[in-house]
Amino acid sequence: MNYHGGVKKTLADTTALLSGFYKDKVAIVAQDKSLTYLEFDKCTNQIANGLLKEGVKPGARVAFLGKDSNINYEVLFGCSKAKAVLVPINWRLSPQEILAIIKDAEAEILFVDQAFYTIISQIKERLVPFVKIIEYNNSHSVWSDYAQWKLMQEKTSLDLSYNTKDVVLQMYTSGTTGKPKGVQLSNDSFFSLLETMRSKHDDLWMNINSNDILLHCVPFFHIGGLWWGVQGLITGAILIMQETFIAWQALEYIEKHKITKVAMVPAMLQFILSEPNCDTTDLSSLKGVLYGGSPINPPLMRKAMKVLNCDFYQIYGMTETGNMAVCLRPEDHIDTSKGCIKAAGKPLPGVALKVITPDFIDVPLGTIGEICIKSPSNMIGYWKREDATKDTLIDGWIRTGDAGYLDTDGYVYICDRIKDMIICSGENIYPAEVEAVLSEHKAIKEIAIVGIPDERWGEIAKAFIVLNIGYSLKKRELINYARGKIADYKIPQSIEIVESLPRNSNGKIMKRVLREPYWKEKERLVN
Repeated sequence: MNYHGGVKKTLADTTALLSGFYKDKVAIVAQDKSLTYLEFDKCTNQIANGLLKEGVKPGARVAFLGKDSNINYEVLFGCSKAKAVLVPINWRLSPQEILAIIKDAEAEILFVDQAFYTIISQIKERLVPFVKIIEYNNSHSVWSDYAQWKLMQEKTSLDLSYNTKDVVLQMYTSGTTGKPKGVQLSNDSFFSLLETMRSKHDDLWMNINSNDILLHCVPFFHIGGLWWGVQGLITGAILIMQETFIAWQALEYIEKHKITKVAMVPAMLQFILSEPNCDTTDLSSLKGVLYGGSPINPPLMRKAMKVLNCDFYQIYGMTETGNMAVCLRPEDHIDTSKGCIKAAGKPLPGVALKVITPDFIDVPLGTIGEICIKSPSNMIGYWKREDATKDTLIDGWIRTGDAGYLDTDGYVYICDRIKDMIICSGENIYPAEVEAVLSEHKAIKEIAIVGIPDERWGEIAKAFIVLNIGYSLKKRELINYARGKIADYKIPQSIEIVESLPRNSNGKIMKRVLREPYWKEKERLVN
């Protein structure tokens, strides 16, 4: 990773340094509009000065609801300069879920894309009175217009000091209870690990640098997408933004902009390889593909390597670890018949891994237990969730909730999930959250949701339902009921009406029994 001498390892200090070094070099291209590094620095100053003028104090939360463009990063870096904390919101969530996050974060400002005006209009009366709404991409009769608001702000830099431990980002992730928790990430989450690898281990990893042109197609509201964008910007690369992922457009961008590196989840790779024009697209500029978010099946891996013909990197981590902590490197992909291709990878230099029992006792190599990660990128903790923080972050170790084992060569293998989480196309689905919503349906007496394998999405949610006497239920009816209450991707794609749910002697539903028929032909219980 090519960090330039003299830069402090904070988001706030980075843009001024880069603007002086690169000046008129393009930093971001979004919807065919480009922004140079000098312009980007001035824009972030305007955001920061505007936030201070609005009365935002250090540590205040600023929410962001919008598709991907240059504005996302203007606001992120602007917030860091004002010492505020950005809260990106998944725009696929329902209005109620979005409202819950804004209220939990105690956000004072909300930046919102015109595509989501309708959602915010539905909940604005329940937002606390001091939440100021700033809209963009279209003029609104009531709310402040982003372009006009920014134009009124000074472009001068701020006279503030910054610390690597300052929290700059709060990303929400649900737990097994379904209640969202704000993961607090500091500047260290973006700088510390890769800087340690470079300076202490002479490990350039993927070597993202100023000669790179990166495709940004993983959403900004995911740690993987936002982290990828930040790594590009702090190294002087050009960031090509895709508003939302569309496979044919991603291919077009790769050819048009001569993309050198890209980050995707496996489902995105599958969509790209399924495009009719994939074989005729010039992909020769590609040097590296980073994938993660969910496991990849071997046939897809082999096809992707053949068609894209570049280095592949698989990463494993979570929001709480500041994105990646483990990597399966290009040399591990050379022979896809080797056992390590099924591994998540090895811990990166500076990252420690261990596998434990429920009592936090280390297990021997080759023994399955819960994977724990200690990384310089680990979260500070959950926002105002002391108990949850203590349960997850123990003596610097993050308990991942994933079951796996370490082999004698240092590779970590993921076997199952301690928690019941389902990963559908890189999106996390927590059964308890969905069950809580659907159990309110008048026809449902009991419900249990599990993940089953799906060739297209990796996993999908399947609902096993016990009906109340005298009721029937169709899949379409359940979908219509759930829509608007939870995000569409969380709604079960398969339902099965059963007479009863399997339970153990304590009365707890045995989801393992429900999953078993669907996974018995699989080598591992993730797809």
